[in-house]
Amino acid sequence: MAEPCCPPFEPEHWDEKTLTWTQKKFARDKVACFFYMPIGFGRTMKRLMSKLERAKAECPDWVCLSDHTSKWNMDVYLAVDRDVPDAEMSVLDGRFVSKVYEGPFRDTGKWCADFAQYVRRQGVETDKLYMWYTTCPKCAKERGKNYVVVLGQVKSTQPGAPSS
Repeated sequence: MAEPCCPPFEPEHWDEKTLTWTQKKFARDKVACFFYMPIGFGRTMKRLMSKLERAKAECPDWVCLSDHTSKWNMDVYLAVDRDVPDAEMSVLDGRFVSKVYEGPFRDTGKWCADFAQYVRRQGVETDKLYMWYTTCPKCAKERGKNYVVVLGQVKSTQPGAPSS
């Protein structure tokens, strides 16, 4: 059995939770896609991790959010504990709702439809969706579980409340 490269994921910490992030820092990069399928995701992650290592930065909880901006591009947001020189930095603020799913990536459409229903039941609306693919395909196969977290940024409804 090969040594897994991805840390274990504990779904109970993320399933059906509401999170509040204040100035949560992320190192950002891009991944080319072909009809939403990432091409070179591993290369992008290696590039980001190399920048983190040089900056002696950590990745809290190994959170890595994906934002499919089109069928040809995906932005990747890797949580960091400090600014990372040579990396494009982004900050996320606000409330987020999350739900964990398990299964093959081809179920993403079903997950997003279920997540939309979950969000409605919570009585909120979301501005933006992020996907967190918690393990690489090799580790998912090794562990027999492929957990994916869908996070939705809650629309701000209060005057003066943070928005992104």
